[in-house]
Amino acid sequence: MCDGEDRRGNAAYSRRGVVRGAVLVAGGTLLGSAAILGAASGASAAATPGVLTREDWDARSPRKKAQVLTEPPDHIVIHHTATANTSDFSRSRALSLSRGIQNWHMDNNGWNDTGQQLTISRGGYVMEGRNTSLEAIAEGKHVVGAHVANHNSHTLGIENEGSYGSASPPEEQLAALVATVAWLCAVYELDPEQAIVGHRDFNATACPGDELYALLPSLRTEVCARMAREGQRRAQSAPVAEENRPAFPDVPDTERSAPYFHGPALGEEEDHR
Repeated sequence: MCDGEDRRGNAAYSRRGVVRGAVLVAGGTLLGSAAILGAASGASAAATPGVLTREDWDARSPRKKAQVLTEPPDHIVIHHTATANTSDFSRSRALSLSRGIQNWHMDNNGWNDTGQQLTISRGGYVMEGRNTSLEAIAEGKHVVGAHVANHNSHTLGIENEGSYGSASPPEEQLAALVATVAWLCAVYELDPEQAIVGHRDFNATACPGDELYALLPSLRTEVCARMAREGQRRAQSAPVAEENRPAFPDVPDTERSAPYFHGPALGEEEDHR
Protein backbone atom coordinates (compact mmCIF):
# COMPACT_ATOMS: atom_id res chain seq x y z
CA MET A 1 0.00 0.00 0.00
CA CYS A 2 1.09 3.58 -0.55
CA ASP A 3 1.63 4.62 3.04
CA GLY A 4 4.86 6.62 2.72
CA GLU A 5 6.84 4.24 4.95
CA ASP A 6 10.42 3.43 4.01
CA ARG A 7 11.78 -0.09 3.72
CA ARG A 8 12.93 -0.24 7.33
CA GLY A 9 9.74 1.12 8.83
CA ASN A 10 10.93 4.68 9.30
CA ALA A 11 8.50 7.49 8.64
CA ALA A 12 9.07 9.03 5.24
CA TYR A 13 9.58 12.70 4.65
CA SER A 14 8.82 14.67 1.55
CA ARG A 15 10.96 17.25 -0.25
CA ARG A 16 8.70 19.63 -2.19
CA GLY A 17 6.33 16.72 -2.85
CA VAL A 18 9.41 15.39 -4.64
CA VAL A 19 8.54 16.90 -7.98
CA ARG A 20 5.59 19.30 -7.69
CA GLY A 21 3.32 16.98 -9.60
CA ALA A 22 6.05 15.46 -11.75
CA VAL A 23 5.68 17.67 -14.80
CA LEU A 24 8.65 18.19 -17.09
CA VAL A 25 9.21 19.32 -20.62
CA ALA A 26 12.35 17.71 -22.03
CA GLY A 27 13.29 18.21 -25.65
CA GLY A 28 9.70 18.92 -26.57
CA THR A 29 8.39 15.76 -24.88
CA LEU A 30 6.03 16.23 -21.98
CA LEU A 31 6.64 13.86 -19.08
CA GLY A 32 3.74 14.25 -16.73
CA SER A 33 0.65 14.29 -18.92
CA ALA A 34 -2.10 11.77 -19.49
CA ALA A 35 -0.50 11.03 -22.83
CA ILE A 36 2.42 9.37 -21.12
CA LEU A 37 0.62 6.65 -19.19
CA GLY A 38 -2.35 4.79 -20.58
CA ALA A 39 -5.72 4.51 -18.92
CA ALA A 40 -5.40 0.80 -18.16
CA SER A 41 -2.74 -1.40 -16.66
CA GLY A 42 -0.38 -3.77 -18.42
CA ALA A 43 2.21 -3.53 -21.15
CA SER A 44 -0.32 -3.10 -23.94
CA ALA A 45 -2.00 -0.13 -22.27
CA ALA A 46 0.87 1.77 -20.64
CA ALA A 47 2.16 4.30 -23.15
CA THR A 48 5.90 4.75 -23.34
CA PRO A 49 7.21 8.07 -21.98
CA GLY A 50 9.62 10.17 -24.01
CA VAL A 51 12.63 7.88 -23.90
CA LEU A 52 15.62 8.59 -26.13
CA THR A 53 16.67 5.39 -27.88
CA ARG A 54 20.14 3.96 -28.34
CA GLU A 55 20.05 5.24 -31.90
CA ASP A 56 19.40 8.74 -30.55
CA TRP A 57 22.57 8.71 -28.46
CA ASP A 58 24.61 6.85 -31.08
CA ALA A 59 25.27 3.71 -29.04
CA ARG A 60 27.98 1.29 -30.01
CA SER A 61 26.96 -2.18 -31.08
CA PRO A 62 27.00 -4.56 -28.12
CA ARG A 63 29.47 -7.41 -28.12
CA LYS A 64 26.57 -9.72 -27.45
CA LYS A 65 22.81 -9.32 -27.56
CA ALA A 66 21.25 -8.97 -24.13
CA GLN A 67 19.54 -11.89 -22.48
CA VAL A 68 15.76 -11.43 -22.36
CA LEU A 69 13.62 -13.21 -19.77
CA THR A 70 9.88 -13.69 -20.07
CA GLU A 71 9.53 -13.33 -16.30
CA PRO A 72 9.19 -9.61 -15.49
CA PRO A 73 11.36 -7.87 -12.87
CA ASP A 74 10.05 -7.61 -9.33
CA HIS A 75 12.14 -4.60 -8.26
CA ILE A 76 13.14 -1.26 -9.79
CA VAL A 77 16.56 -0.28 -8.49
CA ILE A 78 17.55 3.38 -8.19
CA HIS A 79 21.22 4.26 -8.77
CA HIS A 80 23.34 7.35 -9.17
CA THR A 81 26.15 7.49 -11.70
CA ALA A 82 28.72 8.86 -9.23
CA THR A 83 29.65 11.54 -11.77
CA ALA A 84 29.84 15.32 -11.43
CA ASN A 85 26.69 17.27 -10.62
CA THR A 86 26.83 19.20 -13.86
CA SER A 87 24.81 22.35 -14.46
CA ASP A 88 24.54 21.42 -18.14
CA PHE A 89 20.96 20.15 -18.48
CA SER A 90 21.01 20.01 -22.28
CA ARG A 91 20.01 17.16 -24.57
CA SER A 92 23.54 16.99 -25.97
CA ARG A 93 24.93 16.55 -22.47
CA ALA A 94 22.47 13.71 -21.84
CA LEU A 95 23.47 11.91 -25.03
CA SER A 96 27.13 12.31 -24.14
CA LEU A 97 26.44 10.83 -20.71
CA SER A 98 25.00 7.65 -22.20
CA ARG A 99 27.98 7.26 -24.50
CA GLY A 100 30.36 7.79 -21.60
CA ILE A 101 28.64 5.16 -19.47
CA GLN A 102 28.66 2.64 -22.31
CA ASN A 103 32.33 3.25 -23.07
CA TRP A 104 33.25 2.78 -19.41
CA HIS A 105 31.19 -0.38 -19.01
CA MET A 106 32.53 -1.96 -22.19
CA ASP A 107 36.14 -0.73 -22.23
CA ASN A 108 36.97 -0.59 -18.51
CA ASN A 109 34.65 -3.24 -17.07
CA GLY A 110 34.85 -5.56 -20.06
CA TRP A 111 31.08 -5.90 -20.30
CA ASN A 112 29.08 -6.63 -23.42
CA ASP A 113 27.18 -3.35 -23.24
CA THR A 114 25.82 -0.68 -20.92
CA GLY A 115 24.87 -2.29 -17.62
CA GLN A 116 21.62 -0.52 -16.69
CA GLN A 117 18.36 -0.60 -18.60
CA LEU A 118 17.56 3.13 -18.33
CA THR A 119 19.44 6.36 -17.63
CA ILE A 120 18.12 9.77 -16.54
CA SER A 121 20.24 12.89 -16.97
CA ARG A 122 20.24 15.80 -14.54
CA GLY A 123 18.25 17.70 -17.14
CA GLY A 124 15.49 15.07 -17.06
CA TYR A 125 16.22 13.25 -20.31
CA VAL A 126 15.35 9.56 -20.11
CA MET A 127 17.47 7.24 -22.23
CA GLU A 128 17.53 3.58 -23.12
CA GLY A 129 20.54 1.78 -21.71
CA ARG A 130 21.26 -1.89 -22.41
CA ASN A 131 20.31 -3.11 -25.88
CA THR A 132 16.69 -4.25 -26.45
CA SER A 133 15.59 -2.74 -23.12
CA LEU A 134 12.73 -0.69 -24.59
CA GLU A 135 11.52 -3.57 -26.73
CA ALA A 136 11.51 -5.89 -23.73
CA ILE A 137 9.69 -3.40 -21.51
CA ALA A 138 7.01 -2.88 -24.16
CA GLU A 139 6.45 -6.65 -24.19
CA GLY A 140 6.39 -6.96 -20.41
CA LYS A 141 9.68 -8.87 -20.45
CA HIS A 142 13.01 -8.28 -18.72
CA VAL A 143 16.45 -7.57 -20.17
CA VAL A 144 19.09 -8.90 -17.79
CA GLY A 145 21.48 -6.09 -16.96
CA ALA A 146 24.65 -5.61 -14.94
CA HIS A 147 23.89 -3.19 -12.11
CA VAL A 148 23.12 -5.14 -8.89
CA ALA A 149 25.40 -8.02 -7.98
CA ASN A 150 23.59 -11.38 -7.70
CA HIS A 151 20.20 -9.79 -8.42
CA ASN A 152 20.30 -8.82 -12.10
CA SER A 153 17.90 -11.53 -13.19
CA HIS A 154 14.96 -9.93 -11.39
CA THR A 155 15.78 -6.21 -11.12
CA LEU A 156 15.58 -3.29 -13.54
CA GLY A 157 18.12 -0.51 -12.99
CA ILE A 158 17.76 3.24 -13.49
CA GLU A 159 20.99 5.27 -13.42
CA ASN A 160 20.49 8.87 -12.36
CA GLU A 161 23.24 11.23 -13.44
CA GLY A 162 25.10 12.80 -10.54
CA SER A 163 26.54 12.11 -7.09
CA TYR A 164 23.98 12.31 -4.32
CA GLY A 165 25.86 11.61 -1.12
CA SER A 166 25.41 15.18 0.07
CA ALA A 167 23.66 16.96 -2.82
CA SER A 168 20.05 16.58 -3.88
CA PRO A 169 18.92 15.72 -7.42
CA PRO A 170 17.45 18.61 -9.44
CA GLU A 171 13.71 18.91 -9.92
CA GLU A 172 13.97 18.08 -13.63
CA GLN A 173 15.59 14.75 -12.87
CA LEU A 174 13.18 13.86 -10.09
CA ALA A 175 10.21 14.66 -12.29
CA ALA A 176 11.48 12.35 -15.00
CA LEU A 177 12.21 9.66 -12.42
CA VAL A 178 8.63 9.72 -11.11
CA ALA A 179 7.20 9.55 -14.63
CA THR A 180 9.54 6.73 -15.63
CA VAL A 181 8.98 4.59 -12.55
CA ALA A 182 5.21 5.05 -12.78
CA TRP A 183 5.36 3.82 -16.38
CA LEU A 184 7.40 0.78 -15.38
CA CYS A 185 5.11 -0.06 -12.46
CA ALA A 186 2.13 0.12 -14.82
CA VAL A 187 3.78 -2.07 -17.46
CA TYR A 188 4.90 -4.72 -15.00
CA GLU A 189 1.93 -4.33 -12.64
CA LEU A 190 4.16 -3.67 -9.65
CA ASP A 191 3.30 -2.10 -6.32
CA PRO A 192 5.54 0.97 -6.02
CA GLU A 193 5.82 0.54 -2.26
CA GLN A 194 7.30 -2.91 -2.70
CA ALA A 195 9.12 -2.54 -5.99
CA ILE A 196 11.12 0.71 -5.65
CA VAL A 197 14.44 0.18 -3.88
CA GLY A 198 17.95 1.60 -3.82
CA HIS A 199 21.11 -0.23 -4.84
CA ARG A 200 22.24 -0.26 -1.21
CA ASP A 201 19.19 -2.33 -0.28
CA PHE A 202 20.71 -5.31 -2.12
CA ASN A 203 24.47 -4.69 -2.06
CA ALA A 204 26.98 -3.14 0.35
CA THR A 205 27.34 0.27 -1.26
CA ALA A 206 26.45 3.91 -0.63
CA CYS A 207 24.58 4.07 -3.97
CA PRO A 208 22.35 5.94 -4.76
CA GLY A 209 23.80 8.34 -2.19
CA ASP A 210 22.29 9.39 1.14
CA GLU A 211 20.29 12.28 -0.32
CA LEU A 212 18.64 10.36 -3.15
CA TYR A 213 18.10 7.31 -0.96
CA ALA A 214 16.32 9.49 1.61
CA LEU A 215 13.87 10.53 -1.11
CA LEU A 216 12.80 6.98 -1.99
CA PRO A 217 9.84 6.92 0.45
CA SER A 218 8.52 10.10 -1.18
CA LEU A 219 9.25 8.67 -4.63
CA ARG A 220 7.07 5.66 -3.83
CA THR A 221 4.28 7.94 -2.66
CA GLU A 222 4.52 10.20 -5.71
CA VAL A 223 4.51 7.24 -8.10
CA CYS A 224 1.40 5.85 -6.40
CA ALA A 225 -0.29 9.25 -6.68
CA ARG A 226 0.66 9.64 -10.32
CA MET A 227 -0.68 6.22 -11.23
CA ALA A 228 -3.94 7.06 -9.48
CA ARG A 229 -4.25 10.38 -11.32
CA GLU A 230 -3.64 8.71 -14.66
CA GLY A 231 -6.15 5.91 -13.99
CA GLN A 232 -3.49 3.22 -13.75
CA ARG A 233 -4.40 0.24 -11.63
CA ARG A 234 -1.71 -0.30 -9.04
CA ALA A 235 -0.99 -3.91 -8.22
CA GLN A 236 -1.13 -5.01 -4.61
CA SER A 237 2.02 -6.27 -2.96
CA ALA A 238 2.75 -9.76 -4.16
CA PRO A 239 4.86 -12.48 -2.59
CA VAL A 240 8.52 -12.18 -3.58
CA ALA A 241 10.85 -15.15 -3.44
CA GLU A 242 13.11 -15.05 -0.41
CA GLU A 243 16.25 -14.94 -2.55
CA ASN A 244 14.89 -11.90 -4.43
CA ARG A 245 14.24 -9.78 -1.36
CA PRO A 246 16.54 -6.95 -0.27
CA ALA A 247 18.89 -7.92 2.55
CA PHE A 248 19.66 -4.32 3.62
CA PRO A 249 23.41 -4.79 4.19
CA ASP A 250 25.34 -2.16 6.12
CA VAL A 251 26.52 0.81 4.08
CA PRO A 252 30.34 0.70 3.95
CA ASP A 253 32.27 3.43 5.75
CA THR A 254 34.59 3.80 2.77
CA GLU A 255 34.07 2.93 -0.86
CA ARG A 256 35.98 3.34 -4.08
CA SER A 257 35.35 6.77 -5.59
CA ALA A 258 35.38 6.95 -9.38
CA PRO A 259 33.00 8.12 -12.12
CA TYR A 260 30.52 5.43 -13.13
CA PHE A 261 31.44 3.24 -10.16
CA HIS A 262 28.66 2.84 -7.63
CA GLY A 263 29.04 -0.48 -5.92
CA PRO A 264 28.83 -4.17 -6.85
CA ALA A 265 27.19 -4.78 -10.22
CA LEU A 266 27.91 -8.43 -11.00
CA GLY A 267 28.13 -11.52 -8.81
CA GLU A 268 30.82 -14.14 -9.28
CA GLU A 269 28.38 -16.55 -10.88
CA GLU A 270 26.68 -14.00 -13.13
CA ASP A 271 28.05 -14.43 -16.64
CA HIS A 272 25.78 -12.19 -18.72
CA ARG A 273 27.90 -9.00 -18.34
